[in-house]
Amino acid sequence: MDMCAAEATASLLHAEENFSACLARIDALVFKPLLQAEPSDQKGKENFKLFLLLNDRFQALWNLTEENSRIVKQKCSTSESFCIQDIYIVWKGDLFLSLYIQYFVTFANYVVVHGFEHATKSKSEAWKHHKTVLKQFLTDFTSETSMSLALYTVLHKPIRDHIEQYIMLLTKLNEVLKEGSEKDVVTSAVKEYVKLESFISQVLDEACFTKTLWKSLGYKFTDMLCVPERRLLEDSRNLPISASTNRSDRILLFDDVLVLIQGNSFQSFDLKLVWVDENCREKSTPGLYGLRIITPEETFFLSAKDPQMKAVWQWKLNQAIRQALNGKRDFPLWGKTGEGTEPPSCRFFTYVFRLESKFKSASYEGEWHWGKPHGKGTVKWRDGRNHVGDFKEGLEHGFGICLVPRRSEDRYDCYKCHWYEGKMRGYGICEYGNDMVYKGYFKDNVRQGFGILENHSAEHPFKYTGQWENDKKNGYGVWEDKDRGERYIGTWLDDHKHGQGIVVTQSGVCYQRTFHADKMVGSGILLLEDDSVYEGNFTEDLTFVGKGKLSFANGFILEGTFTNKSGQGLQTQGILNTSNEQPDERITKTQLGLKEFPVEKRWKGIYDQFLEFIHSGCKEETEESFTGFHIQTSKELRKSQEYLFCHRGTEDVSWKIEDILEELVHHQELESLQRYLEKALKSSLHPLGKLLKALTIAFQATYSGIGANRHLLTMAQEEVKYYAKKIWEFYQGLLHLALEQKGQMPAKCVDGETSDQKACSVVLPLILPCFYPELFMLYMLYHEREDDLYCQGIVDLSLFPDIKLLEFLDVQKHLWPLKDLTLTTNQRRSLIKDKCFLSATECLQKLITTVDPREKLLILQKTYEEIESTVSRVVETDYKLPMDDLLPLLMYVVSRAKIQHLGAEIHLIRDLMDPTNQGGLYDFLLTALESCYEHIQRMRLHQRENCHLSPSS
Repeated sequence: MDMCAAEATASLLHAEENFSACLARIDALVFKPLLQAEPSDQKGKENFKLFLLLNDRFQALWNLTEENSRIVKQKCSTSESFCIQDIYIVWKGDLFLSLYIQYFVTFANYVVVHGFEHATKSKSEAWKHHKTVLKQFLTDFTSETSMSLALYTVLHKPIRDHIEQYIMLLTKLNEVLKEGSEKDVVTSAVKEYVKLESFISQVLDEACFTKTLWKSLGYKFTDMLCVPERRLLEDSRNLPISASTNRSDRILLFDDVLVLIQGNSFQSFDLKLVWVDENCREKSTPGLYGLRIITPEETFFLSAKDPQMKAVWQWKLNQAIRQALNGKRDFPLWGKTGEGTEPPSCRFFTYVFRLESKFKSASYEGEWHWGKPHGKGTVKWRDGRNHVGDFKEGLEHGFGICLVPRRSEDRYDCYKCHWYEGKMRGYGICEYGNDMVYKGYFKDNVRQGFGILENHSAEHPFKYTGQWENDKKNGYGVWEDKDRGERYIGTWLDDHKHGQGIVVTQSGVCYQRTFHADKMVGSGILLLEDDSVYEGNFTEDLTFVGKGKLSFANGFILEGTFTNKSGQGLQTQGILNTSNEQPDERITKTQLGLKEFPVEKRWKGIYDQFLEFIHSGCKEETEESFTGFHIQTSKELRKSQEYLFCHRGTEDVSWKIEDILEELVHHQELESLQRYLEKALKSSLHPLGKLLKALTIAFQATYSGIGANRHLLTMAQEEVKYYAKKIWEFYQGLLHLALEQKGQMPAKCVDGETSDQKACSVVLPLILPCFYPELFMLYMLYHEREDDLYCQGIVDLSLFPDIKLLEFLDVQKHLWPLKDLTLTTNQRRSLIKDKCFLSATECLQKLITTVDPREKLLILQKTYEEIESTVSRVVETDYKLPMDDLLPLLMYVVSRAKIQHLGAEIHLIRDLMDPTNQGGLYDFLLTALESCYEHIQRMRLHQRENCHLSPSS
C-alpha cells in the first residue's frame, strides 16, 4: 500500500508542478493584461466586473494547486511511510470540487454575455501593445485564429485536461488497491471527479447554447432577458411545442423562467411558481398531446404532436422547476443523480399579483399549491391593508388577522377572525381604530349572529351584547350606557331600539316600554325605587304625562291625568283610592319581560352556532369558528389557534373533537355521565364548556351590575333553566352524532324522564355555579323585605338563653338536651346560650357554603337527622319526630343558625331543585324550614304591632 501511495503522490507532484506553471503563464499573459484594459462603456463595465470575479476564482484555483504541490513535495522529501491520507485531492476532495465548480460557473457566465468578444475589441494602448505577445502564447494551446475563441480555449482547456489527469491517476491507484475502506474512499473520489468532468462539459454546452440564443434574438429581448447566470435549457425551435390559442411564436425554457414570445412582446413566468400537469388533453385540439401549465394568474396549454416530445418537455420542465426551487443546479446538471423528477406541489414563495382580482397589486408571501395561495401566508396591499393567516385554493380560509387602515386617521381596524372562501365567517374579534371592540360572529364580511360591541373611549362608553344581522343590531340584545348608568334589555331593528324593551337604571328605577327607532311610544310600566308602580305614559326623564295609574307601596292607588308644568311641579286630576291599606305583592314584586321576551327567543345567535357545528359533523378545523365565543381577548384567540395547530399539552383528558365523540359513547350511565359532563362543562376546550362560557357572558351582561333588579328575577331564573335544557339538547346531539359514526342507534330512555327533567336533574346543578352570584343577588333583592323582617326576628330570639328559648318555642321539656349544658362554677343553667342542638345548628349553617340545590337539600336532611339524633340521645331511645315536635325544634335551630338571607335560599332551592323531589322527604323538610321562616316573621310583626299599640308608644 505504501508503494502505491508513494507512486501516486510522486505522479501527483509532477502533474501539480506542471499545472501550476501553466496557470502562472495564463495569469501573466491573459489575466493581468486584460485587467489593465478596463473599458469605458456601460456594457463593457458590467462584463469587466464579471471578469474580475473570474480572476478571483482563477487565483483561488491556482493557490489551491500550489498549496497541494507544496504539501505533496514536503511529504516526498521525508522518509515517512505513505498512505491514502497523503493524497490531498482525495482527502480534501470537497474543497477541490467546490473551487473548480465556482470557476467554471463564473467562466460560463462570462461566455454567455460575450465577454471574450468584448474584451478582444478593447481599444486601450495596453491591450494593443500586448496583443502580439498574447497571440504567440495562444498558439501553444489552440490553432484558432479568432482571438476570442482562443481566449475561451486557453481559460478552460488546460484546467479540464488537469482534471482528466486527476481521474487517470486515481483510477490507476484504485486498480492496485486491495478491497477495503481505502479502496472505497478512492473509488468514491474517482466518481466525484468524473461527475465534475461531466458537469463542466454540460455547463459549457449550456453556456454556448444560451450565447447562441442571445445572438439570434433582437436587442429588445436580449436587454430584458439576458443575465449572466441565466441558461437556456430548451427552445421550441429545437424541440417543437406550441402554446394554446396561438399565444406565442416561440417558447424558451430557461433555468429560472419560462418565456413565451409573441411578435415583439413576451411573457415570462418564474419557475418557482410554475406547475406542470400532464393529466390533461385539450378538447379543442384533438390529436395533440398537452401539458397544462399553471401559474398564479394564468393557466395555458403546451401541445406537442407526439408523446415523446411531450415527455421530453415535461421532464425538462419538472427538472428545471425542481432545481429552481432548490436554489441550485444538480451535480451533474442532467443525469440519474437528480433528486427525483417531480417538483413538490406545495411551495413557499413571494409573488405580486398583476391582473384584475381582489389581490391586484398585492404581494403574497407564503405557501402555494398548484398555482394558488394555500396554507399559511401574508398578503399586503398597496393601500396599507394586509392579511396574515390561512389560505385555501387562492382565498382566505381558516383563521386570519386582517389590518385595514382607516381613511380619516392614522389608525387601523384589526380583524382577528375565521374566514371561509375569502370572506369573514364565524367567530372573531375586531379591534377598530376608534377604540371600539367587537367580539362575535361574522358572515360574508359583516357582523351576523351573536356578538358584543364595546366602546372603550372616555367620550361615550357603552356595551352592546346581542343579536346582529347584516352588520346592524337586530333582534334581542342588551345595551349598557355607562354615562347614563342604565341598561336597555329588549329588541332592536337596524341599530335602533325597536319593539318591547326594559330599562334598568343605576338608581333602582326600572321601566318597560315600547320603542320605535329609539323613541318611546305608547304607555308603559314604571317601577320606582320606593316600590311605587306607575302605569301609563311618561317621558325619557321619567316624568308622568297624560293618563296613568300610580300604585303606592302602602296599597293606595292614584288614578287620573298627570301634567308637569314648568315651575309648578307634577300635578294630577284623578281619584285617590285608600281602601286597600295592605301592600299588594303583585304590584311591588312585578316581574317584567316574561311575555315580551320568550326565553326560547333570547340568545338564539349563540344556540344557532352550536347547532350548525353539530349539523356540520363537528369537524375540528371549524370548531373555533362555530364555538369560539369562550375566547374574549386577542391573546386568548392567538393561544386558541396555537392550540389547534400545535400538539396538545400533557392534559389528562383529550378534548380533540374526535376524542370527545369517542368518549361520549362510553359515558351514558347516569353516574359516569355526570362526572363526564362536570369535566366537560368546566373545560374551555370542550364544545359544551364553550357554550356554557358564551351563555355566562350573555347572562352577566343582562343581570350583573345595573341589571341586578328584583323585577328581573323570574326572567333570569327561567333563562338559567333554559340554558340547562339547551345544553342537554346539545349533549344529545353530540351523542347522536358519535353513535351515528359508529353505526349505532341512541338508547331509549328507560326511566321515563323527559328531556326537561334530565336537564334539571343532571345539567342544572352543574351549570348553576356560573350564574349563582347574579342569580342569588336577584333572589336577595326580591326577598329583601321578608329577609329584613326575619333577621329582626332572629335578633329578638338571639337574646333568649337556651332554656328560655326552648320554653318560648313550646318545645316539650322531655326533649330538652339539658345534659349538653355544661356549667362552670359561676354559671347558671338558665343563662347558658348556643349550647343546645349545637351539631344541628352547625350543620344548617353550611347551607350558605354551596350553590347546588341538591347539596343544600342534603344539608337540610342532615340537620333533621342531627336534631333527631340529639333527641334520641336525650330520651335514650330511637325517636322519630312527629311534625308537632319537629317544627319547634327546627325553629330553635334556625334561630341559632342565624342564616342572613334565608328567604332567598329557600326560594332558590324551591325554584331550582330537581322536580322529582317534589312530594318527597326533601320537599317536606323544605316546607318545614319555610314554615319556620314565616313563623319568625309573624312573631316579629306581632311584636311590632304590640309595640305600636302599647301606651308607651
